[in-house]
Amino acid sequence: MPKDFKQVADDVMNGVGLIRAGAPDAMKAFGALSSAATAAHALDTKTKELMALAIGIAVHCDGCVAYHTKMAHGHGATREEVAETVALALYMGGGPAAVYGADALRAYDQFENDQS
Repeated sequence: MPKDFKQVADDVMNGVGLIRAGAPDAMKAFGALSSAATAAHALDTKTKELMALAIGIAVHCDGCVAYHTKMAHGHGATREEVAETVALALYMGGGPAAVYGADALRAYDQFENDQS
């Protein structure tokens, strides 16, 4: 059965809400780190989301792949840019990254088709 990457990305956000309810100070600090790390400075936000996607693929994180593909897509990343990000992750993460890289392309296709 194919993964529903939109649901996986939503599950990530729901999980953040659960942690925020149980540990609000920690999540406030994590949110500030997230905002600072992804803010456009020398690198634009789209590029940073693609970098986060590559790391998510390399460390084999389903939620990271779904969430950062969604965010990269939302910041204007093309399928070609996601494919090149997957190629870099393969280089850094080896064979297991291929499984998660393919998921990133499937996720991109789901987010792209959702706009239709």
